[in-house]
Amino acid sequence: MADVPDFLTLRHHRDLAGRESRPWSRRVLLLLIAAVLVIALGNVFGQHPATARAETSEAALEVYAPTRLRGGLVFMGRFRIEAKREIESATLVLDPGWLESITLNTVEPAPVGEASRDGRLALDFGHVAAGASVLVFLQFQVNPTNVGHRSQAVELDDGERRLLRLEHDVTIFP
Repeated sequence: MADVPDFLTLRHHRDLAGRESRPWSRRVLLLLIAAVLVIALGNVFGQHPATARAETSEAALEVYAPTRLRGGLVFMGRFRIEAKREIESATLVLDPGWLESITLNTVEPAPVGEASRDGRLALDFGHVAAGASVLVFLQFQVNPTNVGHRSQAVELDDGERRLLRLEHDVTIFP
């Protein structure tokens, strides 16, 4: 039989003397990890979408998008523009929080025009007749290093004239 190395003691390393409390610390650590997983299954950390709506006498805007996200997550935002009166140039203006460390993958249907308004993305969907609506889908992916809370407000404009503003916030978990 080989000799025990000088830095090992049989009593401490083989018989685990003095380590009686360590199984409990390992169990507590494992329980904490399991608790985080159960909380995540309860959708505390994201992706379940919520609906927000704003309306005026001229138009209504409904946004269906998550308010909690995780890094790396692919998600969708659905925007419904309802014209109560004719809108010549329906334009969605998205706050920077929609694109800050978030990749915009697709916009369906494609906007007639795109522009920047003081750092905000403006998507022009053209004419919307009174009583008609436009349904727009935007698909995004959260960059893995993105963490924090930010505004994702949306403005509905008729050309350059603001019709309404809808407040929407998002929290991004690591």
